[in-house]
Amino acid sequence: MDKQILTFTLNGEPVQLEIEPHLTLLQVLREELELPGTKEGCGMGECGACTVLLDGKTVNSCIFPALEVEGKSVMTIEGVADAKRGLHPIQKAFVEHGAVQCGFCTPGMVLSAKALLDENPKPTEEEIRNGIAGNLCRCTGYLQIIEAIKAVSNQL
Repeated sequence: MDKQILTFTLNGEPVQLEIEPHLTLLQVLREELELPGTKEGCGMGECGACTVLLDGKTVNSCIFPALEVEGKSVMTIEGVADAKRGLHPIQKAFVEHGAVQCGFCTPGMVLSAKALLDENPKPTEEEIRNGIAGNLCRCTGYLQIIEAIKAVSNQL
């Protein structure tokens, strides 16, 4: 199969690479760019472990064609923290509220929370639940995650 050039912005930095056209965004992130933070859970876009932000909106990278990010901006969990300021307030709140247990769902949850709070800085509990609805967690029971997102929204 002929490879194609893909150019996009990843975590604020320009990226250009040659990929096979059948690859998903998840495959490119993990295998080509060696960013392990985005996880593959179900491989069918149902669990949210692979959630990334594409132009500020959540997408399931496990089913998203990589070539569709051409010219766009992608943020992974690796791009959320700031080298100078450290963890993002959402990440700090997850730690402080015990919203991280095994950690497998955490990258997708953090990015879903970020997308929600970027769009709606003061969501209700129902809006928070809807905002993370596409992300499955087997450990926390969601209460700590919801409390962490509420705490961050109160700081904004």
